[in-house]
Amino acid sequence: MKIAIIGGSGKMGRWFASFLLKDGKEVIITGRNEKKLLEAKQQLGVEVATNVEAVKNADVVLVSVPIDNFEEVVEQICPHTHSGQFIIDITSIKVSPVEMMHKHIKTGVVLGAHPMFGPGARDIINQNFILTPTNEEETALAQKIREYLEARGARATMMTPNEHDEMMAVILGLSHFIAIVSADTLLSFDRLREMEAVGGSTYKVLLTLVGSVISEDPEFYASVQMNLPKMTEIEELFQRSSETWANIVRNKDRQEFVNRMNILKNRLEKGDLDFRKAYENMYKLAEGL
Repeated sequence: MKIAIIGGSGKMGRWFASFLLKDGKEVIITGRNEKKLLEAKQQLGVEVATNVEAVKNADVVLVSVPIDNFEEVVEQICPHTHSGQFIIDITSIKVSPVEMMHKHIKTGVVLGAHPMFGPGARDIINQNFILTPTNEEETALAQKIREYLEARGARATMMTPNEHDEMMAVILGLSHFIAIVSADTLLSFDRLREMEAVGGSTYKVLLTLVGSVISEDPEFYASVQMNLPKMTEIEELFQRSSETWANIVRNKDRQEFVNRMNILKNRLEKGDLDFRKAYENMYKLAEGL
């Protein structure tokens, strides 16, 4: 099986190229930056080509490009897709990419997918994937991919593109927003190095969250913030909650603070969130830092 990775010279593209090569697949990659493409070719030992050449000769096309360039790429490759071919996008947003693929690609089967990890992942074991089929053909493809992933130790979940984006607005959008604002706040203080040296587990987890976001490509995070649905409303809700708690602290209302925190604890423990497991994982992560 020959797999073309459009955008294969990028970080996630290289990750998938490396994984697929180890899994015995034939891989061809493309990239807009010639220097990065040649580096990837040397690093991975793969064939490189233009987008059109890669698509023409592939059984599967994996589209790994920024959301802002996605439609341009799909328009370019759509005349060269063919019957029996699978075209899969791995952007972090699903509604608009899936709509774009349906609009432009008339041959082959398309599918939205989202690997819920970054290019720093060591392997695929225990990694989460989301697949977003919209019809019977896509569901059949998604089922095959789920079986393929689970046979290699990953986990795959199916949902609609809308369900995906609504969840990602919190899972990614809110988490990234908190990390960025926390970084902006932390960098207002001096002696950060000393605080890191004496900080406990909770502070180390905060630094891990901040570092994992701030160290990556700002363009990616800007795209996520600008394209996920209802991000403004979610971030305004976060701001209102922050102001409520800040007022409690400002007024030194100890009893209100305790009451509200107990309410939150009870809701977490009774709700769908596995609060204790999240708590344990947080401290395991901190202990490993």
